[in-house]
Amino acid sequence: MKDISLITINEKDNVAVALHEIKSGETHNGIIILNDIPFGHKVALKNISKGENIIKYGFPIGYAKNDIKEGEHVHTHNLHTNLNDIIEYKYNPINTKNNIRTDDNIFFDGYKRVDGKVGIRNEVWIIPTVGCVNNTVKTLENMASKKYGNRCDGIFAYTHNMGCSQTGDDQIITQKLLSGIIKNPNAGGVLIVSLGCENNNLDVFKPFFKGIDENKIRFLITQEVEDEYEEGMKYLDELTKYASSFKREKVPIKYLTIGFKCGGSDAFSGITANVVCGKLNNIFIKNGGSSILTETPEMFGAETILMSRAANKKVFNELVSLINDYKNYFKKYGETIYENPSPGNKKGGISTLEEKSLGCVQKGGTSTIEDILDYGEYISKNGLNILKGSGNDQVSCTNLTASGANIILFTTGRGTPFGSIVPTLKISSNSNLYQKKNNWIDFNAGKVLENIPVDDIVNELFELVINVASGKIQTKNEKNGYKEISIFRDGIIL
Repeated sequence: MKDISLITINEKDNVAVALHEIKSGETHNGIIILNDIPFGHKVALKNISKGENIIKYGFPIGYAKNDIKEGEHVHTHNLHTNLNDIIEYKYNPINTKNNIRTDDNIFFDGYKRVDGKVGIRNEVWIIPTVGCVNNTVKTLENMASKKYGNRCDGIFAYTHNMGCSQTGDDQIITQKLLSGIIKNPNAGGVLIVSLGCENNNLDVFKPFFKGIDENKIRFLITQEVEDEYEEGMKYLDELTKYASSFKREKVPIKYLTIGFKCGGSDAFSGITANVVCGKLNNIFIKNGGSSILTETPEMFGAETILMSRAANKKVFNELVSLINDYKNYFKKYGETIYENPSPGNKKGGISTLEEKSLGCVQKGGTSTIEDILDYGEYISKNGLNILKGSGNDQVSCTNLTASGANIILFTTGRGTPFGSIVPTLKISSNSNLYQKKNNWIDFNAGKVLENIPVDDIVNELFELVINVASGKIQTKNEKNGYKEISIFRDGIIL
């Protein structure tokens, strides 16, 4: 019987990953194991000298701090990152053409909006301009849901603590992200609620709404009305009636935008879930779809792979700027650029940022990168887009939503209940998590380790995405009511 205790990802690798807990003294793949190896952790396939690179995914994930013997546990105690400061990159494009067949019969049932975008949900959102009116919008949500909730797919208020005591670019980021959320086609109507005296008042906020369907939005300044609930309910009556005028209809896959995110990752995220997402991404893009990949810090160490797939020199230069600007962001605050992975990542077997990044970028597949997006910049090109942003789960998903993603594929190895304001489809990297937290997880990519053909798993996930987009299936975050936003900030508080 074949020993499947260890998996080697690439023939160049000098480490393998444990598929279950392995005890010291056991023999696997002809190697005597010298230490207890936790599930998902690495073991040396050969003697590795001090200073020699540790290879996983066919690329270095760091170097050996000391001599490492064949069969020895490889982790943070004997492995150190190779990453350092800002570096100079060269444009070395590769051929990204693939042999994926196109299918003209891939459709989903969506809501066509007057601006040409298509939503996969027909909700009414209540968005505060400032945290001072958070309780006001939540009260309006409860009142309107009881009275008008049957007119659309739901009425939801999304609170945040921004909108005042912000200056400069920090405030602009908030304005761009909030306006991007409001433009998202999953909202059939939006009530924007202001206090009236905040930095982000409507006079300075409205210029960010150029080109938006005027029938879709209403504005409420609570300081200027006697009863904000009476006025708010009047507007929500109008908005839910407007939303109810939209009906699902069959549309091509090119009108769907998928955001990709990983969080609570483990050593299998880059072997199973992210690989499955990458293959789905390739098929999706080849058939005219659009996707967005973010988490800039989790590209460090794998950025050259992405740069080689830039559509042209301009896109390459913009990607270089994105990477280096984010490194400078760390330096500006005196922080270590490579203070990553998280404690949970390390417990799950990820040792360095290179290792995490090489696993993370698997979600992007192998397609050409068509465009680079700044915070709150709305997607304008079909194909694969790279979006500037942090790796934080809540912030990243908000960022993706503000740039036009109307569904997010979220891979995880350790699990999280979090959900964005758009359907957030959770994909487990291992079967243990899927079985343990079935109330969180929508799909099990851990089946890759159970000798099920990857293509079969990809096709199953693709079908699930179409069914979610068509409103036939709700994601677990929708069923649980786990829908929230969190806005990135970079500045002082007045």
